Amino acid sequence: MTVTPDTAGIAALAICESLLLALNDRNILPEREIVGILKDAAAAHEHAPPGDGAEAMHKDVAMLINKIIDGGNSVRRR
Repeated sequence: MTVTPDTAGIAALAICESLLLALNDRNILPEREIVGILKDAAAAHEHAPPGDGAEAMHKDVAMLINKIIDGGNSVRRR
């Protein structure tokens, strides 16, 4: 089986979203902390050092994480 980077990334995203939902559903992490984790992840890419040749990728990753926050995909809004 050949795993492309896109496939691996989509699988990782699905697993992480499921973990965040489970942590929230079981009252281990409140919504505000889950959103904080996602904001920290987005900020890490928004403030990635320039010149690494991956500026476009960092921008796209930050945009995707912010869309997840806005869409509520990783937190069941109550």
